Amino acid sequence: AQQGRVREKVYGKQKIYFADQEQLPAASDAELRGLDGEIATRSGQLQALQQSCRHMEAELKDLNSSLTTPEIAREIEALRKECASYTEKLERIKSATNHVTPEEKEKVCREQQLYRREWRRRKRMATELLDAILEGYPKSKKQFFEEVGIETDEDHGAVLPATV
Repeated sequence: AQQGRVREKVYGKQKIYFADQEQLPAASDAELRGLDGEIATRSGQLQALQQSCRHMEAELKDLNSSLTTPEIAREIEALRKECASYTEKLERIKSATNHVTPEEKEKVCREQQLYRREWRRRKRMATELLDAILEGYPKSKKQFFEEVGIETDEDHGAVLPATV
């Protein structure tokens, strides 16, 4: 710094040293344009390389997340076993001799509909009767049911089946 080749700047307790640019030769306009062109060329190359790098990283990520050949072989084997078990189950079902005929199925559905309708009708009748009794009863509905010994569908978790 004392010889003038390096300059010194003081910022509080810190000192910064840098090369004295006045001693460097000045570049001509042609050299500056050439350097600007080279900078632009290199910037383009840098962007192309960064794009290529991103593409390769994405491809690497895809390859790392995909299954390897041994894993695929194991997966295929497991799927073949599962398919074979389903095929065997299907054959057992097809070969069964106790099939339900459409007539039998229709008969069962009609019976279920009849019983469901009867259940609903009887439940409504019982509810109306109990509501009439409870109008003049001094205690709560729960206490009445307990004293008389009435068990409701809800107490046993019974639910009216849905219509088919």
